[in-house]
Amino acid sequence: MGAGSKLIRALIGERIELPEKMIRRYPDLAHATYRRGGLPVRIGGWALGTSTAAAITLRKTIFVAPATALDPELLLHELRHVHQFLQHWAFPVSYLWQSIRYGYVSNAYEVDARRYAAARLATDDKDL
Repeated sequence: MGAGSKLIRALIGERIELPEKMIRRYPDLAHATYRRGGLPVRIGGWALGTSTAAAITLRKTIFVAPATALDPELLLHELRHVHQFLQHWAFPVSYLWQSIRYGYVSNAYEVDARRYAAARLATDDKDL
């Protein structure tokens, strides 16, 4: 692997595919692209006061930290952020404003994403 590809991987992570069983159980997860690692999870972590965020979404791409398990609850939460991104062009600015004004946990977009994931999981009682 050359220095150029290492730099690219460090910046944008490595594309990953979700397990087929998970996609069968949660077919809506197939509407996003997934990457492992990259600068976005680092920047997200720094904003939260940690070395990395578990995951962060930029438009239709969900970046997952290298050590984070592919957990359906987390991925459904991030999928809701994909929906939010696609609903309005100003979502990133509004998200930042919500975080500054109310804090990460009380940010309306985070509250919505937690509710979405919980509701989605509650409708499915099968084991992965």
